[in-house]
Amino acid sequence: MDSNNKSVTPATERLATTEFDIPMDQRAEEVYASAPPKVKNAILTQLVGKIYQEAPPVQRSALIAQLMKPLGILSLVAVANGVFAKIRFRAGWPELQARVDDVQNIQVSDIMALASYAQQVSGEAIGGLADLLIASPLLASSVAAALLVKILLKTRRSPINHDAQWGD
Repeated sequence: MDSNNKSVTPATERLATTEFDIPMDQRAEEVYASAPPKVKNAILTQLVGKIYQEAPPVQRSALIAQLMKPLGILSLVAVANGVFAKIRFRAGWPELQARVDDVQNIQVSDIMALASYAQQVSGEAIGGLADLLIASPLLASSVAAALLVKILLKTRRSPINHDAQWGD
């Protein structure tokens, strides 16, 4: 310890040292677990946005399709200035598939708006992302994806009402 720096105490040094001994993903999980529903929604939304940002175009298409599944056309019109409704109309109703050229026009903020809205409509929209992320080595390698999968799988196993866990 620097003798000129009187503000650092041994207790502060211990706290700082032990704080860094805890893995970041564990701290994030703890914050998520203790957060109110609105904050949980925001955490999941930001993780989805980060995953989308890091994903290659083909994987972005799969993320978009998964999040759009539970939403009707009116919901899609209301989100991100209707960009997802255009995809739905072009792709057709039974088989939803976002084309690679569709993702070029979709910003991270759009996907975050879609993820937030999808959570309000159906927990399965976000919950289904765990399976998608696990199946894709490109997506699963992301730190944000690993954290999202960990949170979603832990939430799935929870005996508590799942809908309450998704941020409702």
